[in-house]
Amino acid sequence: MKYILVTGGVISGIGKGIIASSVGTILKSCGLRVTAIKIDPYINIDAGTFSPYEHGEVFVLDDGGEVDLDLGNYERFLDIRLTRDNNLTTGKIYQSVINKERRGDYLGKTVQVVPHITDAIQEWVVKQAKVPVDGDETEPQVCVIELGGTVGDIESMPFVEAFRQFQFKVKRENFCNIHVSLIPQPSATGEQKTKPTQNSVRELRGLGLSPDLIMCRCTTALENSVKEKISMFCHVEPQQVICVHDVLSIYRVPLLLEDQGVVGYLSRRLNMPIETKSRQMLTKWKEMSDRSDRLLEQCSIALVGKYTKFSDSYASVIKALEHSALAINHKLEVKYIDSAYLEPSTLQEEPVKYHEAWQKLCSADGVLVPGGFGVRGTEGKIHAINWARKQKKPFLGVCLGMQLAVCEFARNTLGWTGKPHEKVTQCTPGFRLGQLVRCSQSSNCWYKWSQHTAASMMDSLSSPTGA
Repeated sequence: MKYILVTGGVISGIGKGIIASSVGTILKSCGLRVTAIKIDPYINIDAGTFSPYEHGEVFVLDDGGEVDLDLGNYERFLDIRLTRDNNLTTGKIYQSVINKERRGDYLGKTVQVVPHITDAIQEWVVKQAKVPVDGDETEPQVCVIELGGTVGDIESMPFVEAFRQFQFKVKRENFCNIHVSLIPQPSATGEQKTKPTQNSVRELRGLGLSPDLIMCRCTTALENSVKEKISMFCHVEPQQVICVHDVLSIYRVPLLLEDQGVVGYLSRRLNMPIETKSRQMLTKWKEMSDRSDRLLEQCSIALVGKYTKFSDSYASVIKALEHSALAINHKLEVKYIDSAYLEPSTLQEEPVKYHEAWQKLCSADGVLVPGGFGVRGTEGKIHAINWARKQKKPFLGVCLGMQLAVCEFARNTLGWTGKPHEKVTQCTPGFRLGQLVRCSQSSNCWYKWSQHTAASMMDSLSSPTGA
């Protein structure tokens, strides 16, 4: 088993999940069996009770596990099926160790972070890395491990120490570290700055891990002089400094890594058998990315929700729309509209936001009202649904969105009285994000359903009649 640890520095949310998925993708294209583990240093047992503003939408696995969004990227990029144990949290580790202590498994010893917590982390990783994920009983050959957060955070210290020990247990030829860091480019000077990356790598090395590859996140392509400077001060060769600049689509990132020789380096560093013949999987990936960049026709969808300040709150819906738009060769524009701004009360309090929200809605080709919970913003959603019905705009309601569509029709067409708020309020206290998804037994089924309904909306947009 080969282990690839992906760490991050400078800031969180730098793109470690996409890079980890992309590394796995190019390795899988070489004929290797790849699995993935996401480590989240928070004390929560899982992501099921998080606010959408904290970590975005919850991704629900086939076994009902409510996990971080990055596991959704792993499944999409690698075409694998993961379980709840592929998402490791501080809460899970401490719960496991405390349960063992209560059973007397430690035979009266003093239970400490080192070695008991760090050993538990290593045991979990080794055990989960062997679980088949490709739909057969074949054990994976490579495990990509993403360590969430930023190097130096107090929450992630036990995990960093665990992997410091782990690299010696599994031997150097079976373990490597990819460090993702930020290269800021201040608008005042336009110069790419390396100091944050130097400090981040110094911090990581001080904790006992030396990066084998430094992946630099930057706005534009990394200049050669900057790459050489990072190489000099971070104790790596220039070819070990990889540029991951902003691209039009995240699905182009694997190709970016492939072009810079990441596969060749990992093959030599980990002594992995790599197929030298043409890789059909990567060829298809390139065709898809090229097609995505050449899209000319555009369609706009108004997403009317309550958590629109953070797009990851509706990640599954957005992904389904993106994939459906690509399938019919359209460029997607999502217009995020806070449903509360569509309500008449906003006209009195904040008229500018009210008119801007309605302008966005009226200029959209279709309307999508996603799920949610609580009373706030429901009247705004009903107003958007009413407008879409009267204007005969393509409409898709998901979960609460479909329920409110029924309420809108009952209220404005059938003449029924009553407020939907009463039922919403009753259902809210026991509601957990992901619960409705789990009712379909499979997150994959839910995702496919979302993709199918989104595709139907896109088809209606592309038809001559728009029906």
